[in-house]
Amino acid sequence: MAEQVQEKEVTQQELNSLLQVRRDKLADLQAKGEDPFQITKFDVTHHSQEIKDGYEALQGAKVSIAGRMMSKRVMGKASFCNIQDLQGRIQVYVARDSINTETEDNYTDFKKTYDIGDILGITGEVFTTKTGEISIHAEKVTLLTKSLQILPEKYHGLTNTDTRYRQRYIDLIMNQDSKEVFIKRSKVISSIRKYLDGEGFMEVETPMLVSNAGGAAARPFETHYNALDEDVKLRISLELYLKRLIVGGLERVYEIGRVFRNEGVDTRHNPEFTLMELYQAYTDYNGMMDLTENMFRYVAMEVCGTTTVPYGEHMIDLGKPFERLTMIDAVKKYAGVDFDEIADTEAAKAIAKEKHVAFEDRHTKGDILNLFFEEFVEENLIQPTFIMDHPVEISPLTKRKPDKPDYVERFELFITGREMCNAYSELNDPIDQRARFAAQEEQFAAGDEEANHTDEDFLCALEYGMPPTGGIGYGIDRLVMLLTNAPSIRDVLLFPTLKSVDK
Repeated sequence: MAEQVQEKEVTQQELNSLLQVRRDKLADLQAKGEDPFQITKFDVTHHSQEIKDGYEALQGAKVSIAGRMMSKRVMGKASFCNIQDLQGRIQVYVARDSINTETEDNYTDFKKTYDIGDILGITGEVFTTKTGEISIHAEKVTLLTKSLQILPEKYHGLTNTDTRYRQRYIDLIMNQDSKEVFIKRSKVISSIRKYLDGEGFMEVETPMLVSNAGGAAARPFETHYNALDEDVKLRISLELYLKRLIVGGLERVYEIGRVFRNEGVDTRHNPEFTLMELYQAYTDYNGMMDLTENMFRYVAMEVCGTTTVPYGEHMIDLGKPFERLTMIDAVKKYAGVDFDEIADTEAAKAIAKEKHVAFEDRHTKGDILNLFFEEFVEENLIQPTFIMDHPVEISPLTKRKPDKPDYVERFELFITGREMCNAYSELNDPIDQRARFAAQEEQFAAGDEEANHTDEDFLCALEYGMPPTGGIGYGIDRLVMLLTNAPSIRDVLLFPTLKSVDK
């Protein structure tokens, strides 16, 4: 009878007994000279879905598959089991008379020694059972790995979320939907590379350990470099090094890599996450908007086969032109406050008090505009929307608007109420950039731990001359969440950050 163990219904003593049985079975196999851990390879010719999709051509053909046994039904001289591989599951028919060509032990071992969770190699012919199920008639069954743990029985995708995140390997075994998420994640990244490579971009790599973690408003992780006896930080952004490459004449560059921010953990944030940044010389933030629309549609078609994707209760349409709103117009639309009519910081603080928007003494009019946006606008931006022209106070690396110098040529893309990317017409004036860094240093001194610090080498690079440039950063994890309808960033990270179990 197939082993059936309910996680919460088995006492520790019973579990220990079952685990010991598995070890005893392994010991018996080893005593007979049949140690599965001595097997070094198995030649796989097909996967489960390939066989099902190509049944007409494969009917009667000999194939070899390998995977984990997920169920077993023994019926005297014949048995059935289901083997799960990368692509899914396929039924295997194991008959005593068919696999006893060398020794009678093979079928006996299959019945009595092989357990659910064991990894098997199956060689046999493709056929269809009387019930119409495409299967493999086994000629040889090889135990490739003995599982010494017990899988949850009919776990429906492993519903205990903490176990899913901490022991992702169990989740991937038991939950096909979870496996599909991470297969899609890989496709998202490969399709981004394919798109950008086709647009003439070059993929590069920049340092993770840096002396000055700039390019974003975030607290860095700090560590010590023993060999140099220097304190260093883990990067929070890819920006400043990629811009150095634009200065050096590499006109289109991008990087996909991990960045690290010492901040909170929630459904949208993980301290380490995957960021993609790209920079293109001789274009501006309008060019970045066009590139973003085209790339999102391309990736959606490559990964999902459609530009209309479900997310929660919404259907997100990536096929139609994305809405474009300035931050001022968005706040006017959703909060009823026109910041073009607000004269200065004092007037902005007065309207913030009236609307019950919390602010700090150090905040200026531009900061308060952004607070209004976060309070009243973000949650309403379900369909793809570019929010443009941010206040200069919150955009230290961005080119000012020539006709409105208190604002900058910047946009953020919002979908499902979440920021999906952040882009600028990059500031290439080294004198203005030095002044912006100085203002950031003042904010840091006033208590803003996320403010940028002056990067002298980056300023030196700008003094050599950076052409007009458009740049953008994409949160890859949030894009994967969108395209897989995942409610939490932990669902799209193979190994998310979790508090230690002994804390």
